[in-house]
Amino acid sequence: MKLKWKIILFIFLPLAIAGGIYAARQWSQRDLITVQTGNVIRTDLTSVVSASGEIKPRNYINIGANAQGRLVELLVKEGDHVRKNQVVARIEHVQAAADVQAQKAMVASSEADSAAAEDSLKAADAAIETQEATLARFRTQAAQAKLLLDNSEKLYHYNLIAKQDYDQKKADYDSAVASVHENEARLEQMRVQRQQTAAQLNSQQRHVAQVEAGLTRIEDVLAKYDALAPLDGVVTDLPVRVGETVVPGVQNSAASTIMTIADMSLITAEVKVDETDIVSVQLNQRANISIDAMPNRTFTGKVIEIGNTAILRSTGLAASQSATSSQEAKDFKVTIALDSPPEDIRPGLSCTAKIITATRHNVLSIPIQALTVRRKIDLEPAKDGVQASTEMMNDKSLTQEMQGVFVVNNGVAQFRKVDTGITGATDIEVLNGLNDSDTIITGSYKAIRTIRNAARVKIDNHMPVMPTQS
Repeated sequence: MKLKWKIILFIFLPLAIAGGIYAARQWSQRDLITVQTGNVIRTDLTSVVSASGEIKPRNYINIGANAQGRLVELLVKEGDHVRKNQVVARIEHVQAAADVQAQKAMVASSEADSAAAEDSLKAADAAIETQEATLARFRTQAAQAKLLLDNSEKLYHYNLIAKQDYDQKKADYDSAVASVHENEARLEQMRVQRQQTAAQLNSQQRHVAQVEAGLTRIEDVLAKYDALAPLDGVVTDLPVRVGETVVPGVQNSAASTIMTIADMSLITAEVKVDETDIVSVQLNQRANISIDAMPNRTFTGKVIEIGNTAILRSTGLAASQSATSSQEAKDFKVTIALDSPPEDIRPGLSCTAKIITATRHNVLSIPIQALTVRRKIDLEPAKDGVQASTEMMNDKSLTQEMQGVFVVNNGVAQFRKVDTGITGATDIEVLNGLNDSDTIITGSYKAIRTIRNAARVKIDNHMPVMPTQS
């Protein structure tokens, strides 16, 4: 029996001792929390805002129909390059062309009448000039006859000449005066006729101006039957075909748009940025753009326009146009100009832009998931039981939330308030509150969310093994 008990004690005594040691160890670690940790490090951080949208030319114009009629010619096809003022399409214009020809004939007739009136006025001026010379000649003759008459009258008074000679001189003078009066009347008549001719010329000139204005109007009407390219660019959309009828000025009608011409010299990515990120976006910030149709290629650009109107994500309409107040998500339009767009790029391609809003070099950083929020009341033990905790809950200064991390010091987690800066892809900048190489708790999510200040922790940085799927 003694040998039997010795064997039993030899076998079970070590097991009892080991069990006691294990139990004591488990009891001592009953309040330990298993966590993962990491160190505060210095690194370069880049804050990026991601947004999706589509490729669009900066400047594009929808060419609408300026006249109603049947489309008889399409002089370009989709993808063609066009120059400014190039005729790209024609609408049937038989009546307008006939109106122009008729008006041109009226202009020619009016110009001929005006030219004839102008010639008549020139002839009248020449006749008046001739008549003025004739009148001057007769006035000179009358003056000479007056001198001879005066001399004859003196001689006759002294009986030095016969009365017959005196009477002849007087008759010559009277005849000269009559000729002067006759030519003066003729000159006055010519001047009246000239005024009438000038008035007729003025009327003809006004008529010419009137019919020329009419021709300009009709030619403008005829010109509207030709669609012209308003800028140098590429035909990006051609929704109509020859033979279809187009109409002007009908909003949202397919028949009112002949084609779209885009200026492909400046290509943009028009993206929608979430309202929570738009405050970080500024003009001239750099961006990287990826296009779905061009995988494995990244293009660079810069922000050239930021929208000021919120756009409802569900409808795409401006929030200001909504009749009711909406709490749904909103976006803002941001336009990014591509630096070197490829030649094979097309408007409407889907794209994703990553706008670089900030860059920091050699700054303290921590993983984003390490950040947590605590109230000051959660960091201090309650005093005097429940009553003290109730009083503390009523203290607003103790219920304000603080942002921070848990730092591990000698196996104990201590909450430390931190101020943060920019946010990178996985890390966030720390402005103050931590030092280089501080050990902080980075996981698990449940541990960071529930751990209390001054809790004892056990560090386990082994990566968890993911279960395999059969």
